[in-house]
Amino acid sequence: MKNKALQLLGESILPGESKTIDVEIAKLHTMAKLKIPVIVERSKIEGPIVLFSAGLHGDEINGTEIVRQLIIQKINKPKKGTIICIPIINIFGFINQKREFPDGRDLNRVFPGSKTGSLASRFAHFLVKEIIPVLDYAVDFHAGGASRFNAPQIRIIPNNSELKELAKVFNAPFTLYSKNIQGSFRNTCTKLNVKMLLFEGGKSLDLNNAITQEGIEGTKRFLSHLDMLSLKHETTKSNNDTLFIEKSNWIRAHYSGMFIGLVKIGSFVKKGTVLATISDPFGKVEHPVRATANGYIINVNDAAIVYQGDAIFHIATQINT
Repeated sequence: MKNKALQLLGESILPGESKTIDVEIAKLHTMAKLKIPVIVERSKIEGPIVLFSAGLHGDEINGTEIVRQLIIQKINKPKKGTIICIPIINIFGFINQKREFPDGRDLNRVFPGSKTGSLASRFAHFLVKEIIPVLDYAVDFHAGGASRFNAPQIRIIPNNSELKELAKVFNAPFTLYSKNIQGSFRNTCTKLNVKMLLFEGGKSLDLNNAITQEGIEGTKRFLSHLDMLSLKHETTKSNNDTLFIEKSNWIRAHYSGMFIGLVKIGSFVKKGTVLATISDPFGKVEHPVRATANGYIINVNDAAIVYQGDAIFHIATQINT
């Protein structure tokens, strides 16, 4: 790509050029145009092409805030190569503050999509045909759904030494080995040889500054590793190395009732530790929720009311450094 224009979404972006491309995929039912900004920054020096994306699920706005901060702090202006930012992929869900597309489908389950399929499927097809083919790397930012708060973590497929090295570089508190899900954005990127890290942190419809900072600092370390971080920015070293999670279990509610969590996200707990209580609203019964094993709490249910069978804690039980 040396000294050549990058062809993207019908536009030519020259070395050293900045361009925002407003992409119109579909219209609202009112016939109003709905455009998705794709923000491209190219260095004059040849290098990798990296995507930072968020909002694949429309209610996961903490990821959008991370990408927004990369833009306003000019972290997305690379020393070399090209950085593409899409702060909101599912603009429909973002407007409605919902996870899904208007057709009720989860965009992250319909890849690679279809040109003539449902609205979500058509959008997945657009990403596969227009964005993914130019990429070398991607970091996709997510948050926990259904009132569940995720500790900041990177998710990668097992047995991939290059992704493991990139996860070490990003250095989130936790790295979870997680198989690709059929129909997911990550699975499609893997098939098309794009090296992707999936970041999880916080919960839906919420902004958390600590999560945002973890995402920003990890991104700077990631770009520095690729020799793409501008000299204007400095990286910070985390106090601890990421912990690789090889096995984890969900703790589910045995009772329905009012839920009061007692442990902090990211905490190490011992088997038998009381993690929460579930109570009836009339002051007659109170049930303790105990840790089923030694491990780190990597997800906590923040709901005030839970039902029997609800997932309430995700505990990492097998850790490697």
